[in-house]
Amino acid sequence: MLGRLVIFVDAQNLYRGARAAFLPPNCLHSEPHAFGQVDPWRLGKLICSRGGSSESMRTLLEVRVYTGRPDATKDPRTYSAHMRQCSAWTKSGVTVIPRTLRYPPEYPNSKPEEKGIDVALAIDFVAFAMDGLCDVGVIASTDTDLRPALEYVARKCAPQFTPEVAAWRSSAARSRLSIKSANIWCHWLYESDYHSIHDPTDYNL
Repeated sequence: MLGRLVIFVDAQNLYRGARAAFLPPNCLHSEPHAFGQVDPWRLGKLICSRGGSSESMRTLLEVRVYTGRPDATKDPRTYSAHMRQCSAWTKSGVTVIPRTLRYPPEYPNSKPEEKGIDVALAIDFVAFAMDGLCDVGVIASTDTDLRPALEYVARKCAPQFTPEVAAWRSSAARSRLSIKSANIWCHWLYESDYHSIHDPTDYNL
């Protein structure tokens, strides 16, 4: 049986997770910002190549990246870099789902925040499962706000749909999404995996 696989990537969570997992704590703020970037399509191919909770062969149907988008009027430089990165993702075959960042009244003294990214990812994850748009869905994030979506599809969509997760693994990173009601397969990603899918591009240039 051939399993249609879709990867749901929380871009900022995955990026920050890589930096926390593979950088010494004293380098988190000094290491170039490109450290932590990955090629989402290569991430999807890597996960697909390893199988998962079942013995069935899999085909990578889609990689969906959920990302905050800077406001072009408030932060044009970051917006331009973001758009270059999204363009690279799209050209590789990735589907990009952006949501505009929320800027506090005291900006730029306070940083903008992502709002609605986890909700958009969770809704799509449930919809893909309920509508039979794929057979396996992998959430690449450790955001616990996504746990209810995992719980729902594990309860309502099995065995037609298989939920799985992906997370970085190192001596500094051991957290993953899990639920009490089901044994959710985790695709652990180690430092060697990070280097195999790392995107070193400086999109500010």
